[in-house]
Amino acid sequence: MQVLLIYDIPSDRLRNRVADLCLDYGLERIQYSAFAGELQRTHQEELMLRIKKRLGKQPGDVRLVPICQRDWMARLERLKPTGGDRPAPGTSPMSGRRGRRG
Repeated sequence: MQVLLIYDIPSDRLRNRVADLCLDYGLERIQYSAFAGELQRTHQEELMLRIKKRLGKQPGDVRLVPICQRDWMARLERLKPTGGDRPAPGTSPMSGRRGRRG
């Protein structure tokens, strides 16, 4: 199942440790404090337990949101290409299909 994990952690040290945990679980950083990717339910629970342990009594807000496949495929994105791999005009950077106007 696809997940979105977002966090607001004041401590730089703890924030970096949580980011490392997300990467260890194969999540992709999509923004500075947001990760997305596929995690089975058991791994979702395991990751949240590890994050909770890392945070201890320090302040921090961490949210892991499961997203069903249908909703994940219907997501809307605005990506700014960073290099030479630019999508063709009128196509979605994720699918290569022409975008539809509604």
